[in-house]
Amino acid sequence: QVQLVESGGGSVQAGGSLRLSCAASGYTYRMAWFRQAPGRDREGVAAIYTGGSLASYTDSVKGRFTISQDNAKNTLYLQMNSLKPEDTAIYYCAAATSGVARYSLNSNNYIYWGQGTQVTVSS
Repeated sequence: QVQLVESGGGSVQAGGSLRLSCAASGYTYRMAWFRQAPGRDREGVAAIYTGGSLASYTDSVKGRFTISQDNAKNTLYLQMNSLKPEDTAIYYCAAATSGVARYSLNSNNYIYWGQGTQVTVSS
């Protein structure tokens, strides 16, 4: 059982930055950030292989968001720059402890989820 605790959400104006953190209580194989806006499906934002630096991003955040990890602290980060109103959503941290793919933006490949943190970007 892995517990995930997110922090760092908030409200910013368009063009601003936020950094999300996700502290994991145990071993993970892959981790990711997902988001869900009102009335929309959950969307994979960025994923990382916790045993290395392999990462993947959804097209809409490439060049603006960076996923990273601090293995010593068992913590995942999402640095979000140049935020847009369409980035407004609840952001969730997700983890898996095994698998074939080293990273994945498919929510079906994760079994542990955080409680979510709200990100609001105003124009």
